[in-house]
Amino acid sequence: MFEKLRIKEHMEVANSEGLHVGTVDAVQDDAIKLTKSDSGDQMHHFLSLDDVEKIDDNRIYLKESARIPDGLGTRATETA
Repeated sequence: MFEKLRIKEHMEVANSEGLHVGTVDAVQDDAIKLTKSDSGDQMHHFLSLDDVEKIDDNRIYLKESARIPDGLGTRATETA
């Protein structure tokens, strides 16, 4: 298990395949708040800390089972 204190603003968030999902804006309670600029709808989205597989350098990797909201990261650029 990782320590949520290791998650910092501006860290990259990637899915289990290493594809960009978003950028950390903040940690609020038990969720990672992502920046608006990484979403297709220009709104903040949240990911559960339970969905984090590991933290490596300045990158957060999500579990394969993580629920990633539509319109984030590479999905946002595909639909835009």
